[in-house]
Amino acid sequence: QVQLVESGGGLVEPGKSLTISCVGSGFTFSQYVIDWYRQFPGKGREFVASVNPFGNANYAEFVEGRFTISRDNARNLAYLQMNNLKPEDTAEYYCTAWKELGDDYWGQGTQVTVSS
Repeated sequence: QVQLVESGGGLVEPGKSLTISCVGSGFTFSQYVIDWYRQFPGKGREFVASVNPFGNANYAEFVEGRFTISRDNARNLAYLQMNNLKPEDTAEYYCTAWKELGDDYWGQGTQVTVSS
């Protein structure tokens, strides 16, 4: 059974940091690109960051150097480290695993709330 499970979300004050995680199972994690998306209430999901199987990353413009995506293929884990969080970063964060000509998988999301 394929699963992607996010964790690590929560309430954090503006300017603070938070790292969220995503663990995969039931598929060959190391062969898949891992993306993070986020979704605001009543809106569609927006791309945040991506890391390919070799560890090469790219980011949405709004990240502005504040977030770092990484992965540990040996443990089937991906991370999104978020620094200098802003209230506008408040959203549900999702990880997805995909590869060309293959299936794509989504987790159930983890809520990040940035508020004082």
